[in-house]
Amino acid sequence: MVYFLALLPATGLTIAGYFVLYLSARSEGSLLTFGRYLGYWAFTLAGLVVLGAIFAAAHHGHRGYCPWHDDRDARYEAPRGSSAPAPPAGSGAESETATPPTRQ
Repeated sequence: MVYFLALLPATGLTIAGYFVLYLSARSEGSLLTFGRYLGYWAFTLAGLVVLGAIFAAAHHGHRGYCPWHDDRDARYEAPRGSSAPAPPAGSGAESETATPPTRQ
């Protein structure tokens, strides 16, 4: 879906690039050079938009590693399958599970 949405700005940039190249071909001097570079820059941006959309679609929403997007509470829990011994089973207040200390 991202790929199809990116086709709209890429098409707009391509049309603008052709329009700028057409107008710069009718001008002279430094405006001809500036228009040529501006037209090629529009084509380059259109290509980058399409490549970015392909890259985003290929990752299927996977963000990779980012320290701000992970579950912050999961970092402080014991890993699954850890070899930590289970607390002894007792009666009364001793059988309650201890709460971990809070970070300050």
